[in-house]
Amino acid sequence: MKAFISYSHRDTAALERLHTHLSMLRREGQITEWYDREILAGSDLDSEITAQLESSELFLVLVSPDFLASDYCYDRELRRALERHESGEAIVVPIIVEPCDWKSSPLKQLKALPRDGQPVSEWTNQNNAFLDVVTELRRVVAREDRADEREDAPAPPVRASGSRYRVKREFDEIDRSDFRSKAFEVMRRYFERAVAEVDQIDGVRARYVSTGPLSFTCTLINRAIDHGTAHITVHGQSGAMGFSDIYYSFQENAPTNTANGGFTIESDDYELFLKSGPFGFETNDERLTPEQASALLWTNFLDQAGVSYDD
Repeated sequence: MKAFISYSHRDTAALERLHTHLSMLRREGQITEWYDREILAGSDLDSEITAQLESSELFLVLVSPDFLASDYCYDRELRRALERHESGEAIVVPIIVEPCDWKSSPLKQLKALPRDGQPVSEWTNQNNAFLDVVTELRRVVAREDRADEREDAPAPPVRASGSRYRVKREFDEIDRSDFRSKAFEVMRRYFERAVAEVDQIDGVRARYVSTGPLSFTCTLINRAIDHGTAHITVHGQSGAMGFSDIYYSFQENAPTNTANGGFTIESDDYELFLKSGPFGFETNDERLTPEQASALLWTNFLDQAGVSYDD
């Protein structure tokens, strides 16, 4: 997706951190960013910005007091982006950089990032805030990719109510196996990225190691406390001895015949989902997406080393 980043020049530091955290999405070809630093010398600023704004599919807003005070950012860029959002031509995502009166603006109608609209500046570790932003943007990109794949399919009849159809079906073992593989890949990529982020914290070391196509192990060391070392090994296969579909052990390079907890694949009449296994940690969520399960397990892993994560 092509992303237009709107920001106040007083928030350049936040722009640079966001650009850094988007590096994996760029390498994977999932996203291409544009912001006004890309304008070449001698170009017409207004026409170039307008052209990029009209051609972008994603509009990332770095929201701060300076952004809201900027006539150009607020009245020109944001207003047009919201018009395209309303027409379904683009998606506007507010990223709250600093505390400000954004809930009095039209942005109050949109889901803001990081989680619960908590400003990046108020996170104890701002890398965690940007990781939360990137994780959610991955979901946005994945959703739009699925929509693009369906564009050439014949359109279903439109119901007057505009509601979405849901079709009951039965899931066989191949469906469950495919879902398990996809869920494990989501979890593997989540931990790989998260380990890279937390490794940047002073006094903390972290390592991710792939131990096979369906397993990985991670180590986290918090040098600030005694016994501040945590290990985890995750296996993405249906285990023996009644283990879950995706299961984990809080030890390094744990064999496949041990587990401290896991996630089982379950379904209703319409879709497959994950659920924390009977010997895993408790959660109020009856059904989990692979992303939610990954975040839940990551937070639990951090806790083993005395590191908290603002989820």
